[in-house]
Amino acid sequence: MGLVNLYSDTQTRPTSAMRTAMAEAEVGDEQRFEDPQVTALCARVAELLGMEAAVFLPSGTMCNEIAFRLHIRPGGDEAILHRTSHPIIAEAGGPAAFAGAMMYPLDTPLGMFTADDVRGALRRPGDRYSPRSRLVSVEQTTNMAGGRVWPLAQLRDVVAAAREAGLRLHMDGARLMNAVVASGVPASEMTAGFDTAWLDFTKGLGAPLGACLAGSAELIDEAWRYKQMLGGALRQAGIVAAGALYALDHHVDRLAEDHANAAVLARGLAELPGVTIDPDAVETNIVIFEHDDPEGLCARLREQDVVMGAIGPRRVRAVTHLDVDAEAIQRALHALERVCA
Repeated sequence: MGLVNLYSDTQTRPTSAMRTAMAEAEVGDEQRFEDPQVTALCARVAELLGMEAAVFLPSGTMCNEIAFRLHIRPGGDEAILHRTSHPIIAEAGGPAAFAGAMMYPLDTPLGMFTADDVRGALRRPGDRYSPRSRLVSVEQTTNMAGGRVWPLAQLRDVVAAAREAGLRLHMDGARLMNAVVASGVPASEMTAGFDTAWLDFTKGLGAPLGACLAGSAELIDEAWRYKQMLGGALRQAGIVAAGALYALDHHVDRLAEDHANAAVLARGLAELPGVTIDPDAVETNIVIFEHDDPEGLCARLREQDVVMGAIGPRRVRAVTHLDVDAEAIQRALHALERVCA
């Protein structure tokens, strides 16, 4: 019956229709701005996020790395972000290595922080003993906090606090469209006031690779320099950009199906012995629950052709996506029942 792969929404594979769009795409040299698919994609993402321009990059990690380099100045600048955010836990120390960034990790509930948290993290201006507060980085949705959606009012308060202090703002939009679909708030309203933001195509949107970093025309022009420096400049990238365009056309609204499947999974998990979860806390496509033996549980599930990820001494993460339908969720729950029994 096949594998039920809930390890991450990065496990998605391009659909046959997406593959056709990619195979038939007109292409050119994207470094010379001659690839029509890349040009169209960048313009579309810039408009979607309410920015002047965008640049197509191989990965969301590169979006974060370049954005940090754009905003962080040499000499001890500091970024304020949540301790579970991607630049801290999954980028191999890249912000320090590439941008020279100090990190101020906020340990706040649900992967989100408030304007007062930002104010409390600010360094005293002119203090030569401390790093200089420079950047606030937000992850929408929150990953390791379980796919939670930042409320718009909270985002705007954080933006206001950062602006009051003269800081720049960056949004990690790995699952931004999940937040849009779950909340009904347009992406451009969520990114309003941010200097840079990016959108990923390889998670719930189901493209094989790529992300777009958006910002002012000046910042994106500089981002191209760092794209070249990091080896991210491409040639006939329209083949993969066509997959991203297809995803924007066909795979955004269907994210609601992933959210519904995650809710079913969470409710089923709540009925199992040895599992701790609040189903009402599941807002999008990420389900995180507690178990006494995450590694053992995941190993036993793998024997039942169900894949989840142990993410700590007591936590397991399961992520729904377009390759996991409602029937597959039921198969996963039956496997969980057997394993937990």
